[in-house]
Amino acid sequence: MNVFPDFDGLSGISELREVAGALLMFVLVVAVLMLIVSAICWAIGAANGNYQVATKGRIGVFVALGGAILAGAGVAWLNWLITIGGQL
Repeated sequence: MNVFPDFDGLSGISELREVAGALLMFVLVVAVLMLIVSAICWAIGAANGNYQVATKGRIGVFVALGGAILAGAGVAWLNWLITIGGQL
């Protein structure tokens, strides 16, 4: 028995896919920009001995990396769930 979601059963599903793709791109672009800015703040703060700025920059780097990882992992997890659903 092959169970697979019917993506063509709803009207406007192609627009929904485009919106989801655009949101994913937006999340990844913001994560990369946040990573760059936070890394610069971390470097400047550490070089000048301002440990508050360095700490904030380090936290920003980790948050940006976490956001990018979660965004990519969400797509992979959804694809894995669709594959598993087809095997049930």
